[in-house]
Amino acid sequence: MKIVVVTGGTRGLGLAIVKKLLQENYRVIAIGRTSNSALEDIIELYSDQLLFEAYDFNDTTGIHTLAQRLAKKHGRIYGLVNNAALGHDGILATMHEKEISELLRVNIEAPILLTKYLLRPMLLNGEGRIINVSSIMASTGFSGLAVYGASKAALGGFTRSLAREVGKAGVTVNTVAPGYMQTGMTESLQGKKLETIKRRSPLGALAEVDDVASGIIYLMSDAAARITGTTLTIDAGSTA
Repeated sequence: MKIVVVTGGTRGLGLAIVKKLLQENYRVIAIGRTSNSALEDIIELYSDQLLFEAYDFNDTTGIHTLAQRLAKKHGRIYGLVNNAALGHDGILATMHEKEISELLRVNIEAPILLTKYLLRPMLLNGEGRIINVSSIMASTGFSGLAVYGASKAALGGFTRSLAREVGKAGVTVNTVAPGYMQTGMTESLQGKKLETIKRRSPLGALAEVDDVASGIIYLMSDAAARITGTTLTIDAGSTA
């Protein structure tokens, strides 16, 4: 059974990704700061497939140790979904430096370091999947999300260059860019603002977490073995 690590896998999009992977018969390691009842309920159903590892990616100094622990406990990793992220919003001129540093650390430095250490077993296996969860903000921009948008754009550049480094070893690297979804990170999108965003979509709707999770399942599968270095946008057509 292939092992996939999902960061930020305890709620929202991450939890949806975990569920889809389990349904497709992957063994999943969900990483998050703390567990919760929703995740615990799924662990009860998939006790032989799903494991939880507690980690806060604001601490980048322990990522190497985390990767070593995962390899020792679970064996060689097949796939990694870099989903964990912070979504601080705020006008750049008034945003605190501490918030900027934290966001860049969690959204850019942490996934790069975790990929570095979990990539090694993939290279030894001669196969692997790395999927970085970005956002349409990386290409469209949005007032109040300059730092967040910069962090997500950085993941796209990371994907393209790393894909060239590891392709000959049988490892694919791709980005998934979700549009607006109803998750904890977008709780403030209600009323007129939400309706305005829906109207941008040819489908008159927001993408849902299951839509994005399904895209990730495809990129993780054998059917996507010749897809690498690209970005899959899942936004109900709002950027069309």
